[in-house]
Amino acid sequence: MSREEWSDCENDAIVADYFSMLSEELAGGRYNKAAHNRTLQEQIGRSKGSIEFKHQNISAVLEGLGETWITGYKPDFNFQMSLVDAVARRLQLSGGWLARMPESGRGVAEVPGAIWVGTPPTMKNTPPPDELAQMQAVARKFDVAGRDERNRALGKAGEERVLHHERAILTNVGRDDLAKRVRWISHENGDGAGYDISSFTPEGQKRLIEVKTTNGWERTPFHISRNELAVANTNRDNWTLFRLWNFARNPQAFELTPPLDAHVSLVATSFQASFH
Repeated sequence: MSREEWSDCENDAIVADYFSMLSEELAGGRYNKAAHNRTLQEQIGRSKGSIEFKHQNISAVLEGLGETWITGYKPDFNFQMSLVDAVARRLQLSGGWLARMPESGRGVAEVPGAIWVGTPPTMKNTPPPDELAQMQAVARKFDVAGRDERNRALGKAGEERVLHHERAILTNVGRDDLAKRVRWISHENGDGAGYDISSFTPEGQKRLIEVKTTNGWERTPFHISRNELAVANTNRDNWTLFRLWNFARNPQAFELTPPLDAHVSLVATSFQASFH
């Protein structure tokens, strides 16, 4: 068995195999990991352990890219950037099919209920430095935040999910009157208000909710506009950022309240050019 650095052909082969298994898993199907491993051993001449480790590397790359991954292959972050390129090639060939996964739930008659809202990322639960550095490098190279911002289907699906969440929360505490008044502002009026959902606390206080959705982990970067920041600062008592993550598989969430720079680093990614 070869111990040399993996070639592009080998990376492409194992990434294609990984995506085949992931596609089956997301569709609710079954597959045999051992059989897939044996086939790869014959195809590329690598050991069983080497192939399993590389599958874990692919999970880590997908996490860095803000995508979902195979649950049975825990992300291992000791990967080379050549593997990242191979995963990006496969995503491009697949037409970004992972990003379209939220649409697969459409047509289900049952209205979704409340989402468990957990604790935001903090310094206490920051990943190890080497792991975090690799994740950030992947996200920057492939502009994960920009990609998710341009994915209108993902953004719309996330906003709709939060709309149902807010109504369910109010209904569960006996405030049907307020639940009926929850509005999907960005859908009704278009972008520009600085928030997506108009809702209420159980006590009747206004909630202006800006939704940010990704398929990846909770630390996947996201875009926020100057207008959204301005509205947040003007409405500090009412505005909240509702962060949805792991959306394709099992939506989880946390909330951030102004000032946002107390929670995240705000970095300018574009500039408006005006003539002198």
